[in-house]
Amino acid sequence: MAAPSNNPPLLEVKNLRVEFPTRRGTLLAVDDVSFDIAPGEVLGVVGESGAGKSLTGNAIIGLLEPPGRIAGGEVRLEGRRIDDLPYEEMRKVRGAKIGAIFQDPLTSLNPLYSVGRQLVETIQTHLPLSAGQARTRALDLLKEVGIPAAESRIDHYPHQFSGGMRQRVVIALALCADPRLIVADEPTTALDVSIQAQIIALLKRLCREHKTAVMLVTHDMGVIAETADRVAVMYAGRIVEIGPVRDVVKHAKHPYTKGLMGSIPSLGIRHDRLTQIDGAMPRLTEIPPGCAFNPRCTERGRRCLGERPDLMAAGATRAACWLHERGGVGTAVTKELADA
Repeated sequence: MAAPSNNPPLLEVKNLRVEFPTRRGTLLAVDDVSFDIAPGEVLGVVGESGAGKSLTGNAIIGLLEPPGRIAGGEVRLEGRRIDDLPYEEMRKVRGAKIGAIFQDPLTSLNPLYSVGRQLVETIQTHLPLSAGQARTRALDLLKEVGIPAAESRIDHYPHQFSGGMRQRVVIALALCADPRLIVADEPTTALDVSIQAQIIALLKRLCREHKTAVMLVTHDMGVIAETADRVAVMYAGRIVEIGPVRDVVKHAKHPYTKGLMGSIPSLGIRHDRLTQIDGAMPRLTEIPPGCAFNPRCTERGRRCLGERPDLMAAGATRAACWLHERGGVGTAVTKELADA
């Protein structure tokens, strides 16, 4: 399912910065994040809570909660810059060109309206169709996302659907105007494992058949490994590693990514102990100088304490770690730092 490398990017994010002004100063929540997604490609964005994954997605679709704001960089969709559009203009883009799937389907569905009415209204907002044509399209969408007996269920209300079926309805809503990009923020977290697998398979199929680009935000590396073509690992508002999902999972190059991968148990392999990353992600007010991961890193050197690395070539991936600079800090921890 990998996107052809000669495809021009459908989404381009360059040097994105998201800030939150507060009385104590300005907090930098997303710091110099850059990536792109090709048509038909799934980019997974993974990291711990507070890494900036959801904020990056919300910035792209123009749904940052005030006082959050885009303070730098740019977002382009099919070559058109969209991060500086007026609210009403961005609202049109968000419905017609970008679809959104959120963690809790109940926050995306109005409990007072039947799912059919919500689908029809969304379709008519963005496509020049009559009510009858829109209802036909709504039925087709419900069938496409796997709602059984769609003809009878189209007039049911959200509370009459299970969690997994509600999430399918939300995916149908996201597909109403045949968007070019879907931003899916933790779309399977609230579902049990068997339903998760069905939703993952559905997203992969829709991506393949519609050539839609998908940004999949999650903290679940299992979902990423099963769904994504490439993965971006975020830590403290920055991308610390990005590359093909197989290479990142099997041959992680950043110490943080290695810790994430080592914490996942493997079937059929006996582990006396899983890898543990000591400490916690720093708060936005307490991000250390140098590499933000250095207080938790077992491979840090002196340079890591004072200089912040940018993404650099590291085998098949790119990692923001001085270990991969030619003549870098090396893998040994100095005794002074080990004793600190």
